[in-house]
Amino acid sequence: MKKIKLYIASSLDGYIAHSDGALDWLSDFLKPSKNRHGYDELMDAIDTIIMGSKTYHEIIESNFDWPYKTKTTYVISHRNTNLNENDNVNFITENITENIEKLKRESKSDIWLVGGGQLITLLLNHDLIDEMQICYVPAILGEGVPLFPNKPKESKWEIVKTQIYDSGMMKVDYNKDKLS
Repeated sequence: MKKIKLYIASSLDGYIAHSDGALDWLSDFLKPSKNRHGYDELMDAIDTIIMGSKTYHEIIESNFDWPYKTKTTYVISHRNTNLNENDNVNFITENITENIEKLKRESKSDIWLVGGGQLITLLLNHDLIDEMQICYVPAILGEGVPLFPNKPKESKWEIVKTQIYDSGMMKVDYNKDKLS
């Protein structure tokens, strides 16, 4: 069975986006660095992407071309609102955890969990996340979309690697603690 890997940026105070979902707070930290903060290695290891509908809409509304054309993307949503029909985007609208378990079994490579917070907590609560790569950005937002909303269940994680980048970001790689 393949792994689901959460790879995400978080502010020091634990937010992944502004309250309106905007990610503009990240741009200043990405510009000066030629390093991609482990992103390229992640993309080489996956063939499937899972994201929540708010994350999907934030990407669509960013006026960029769809960045995941070579991957199969699944959007978790209450309804199928595919605004990007030319790319390999699918919607999971029911039986979410069962469908994600099926993806884990059938995927040829690992799976990237992009976000958002509610989906992260849902998958944590069902023990479906195997690894987390969290890029801590040296910024405090004060409020926004929390990395782990809605009371995730207690779990233990092992730090397997840390890396500090010239952008000021620190990436911490975690594996699910086998004892928890």
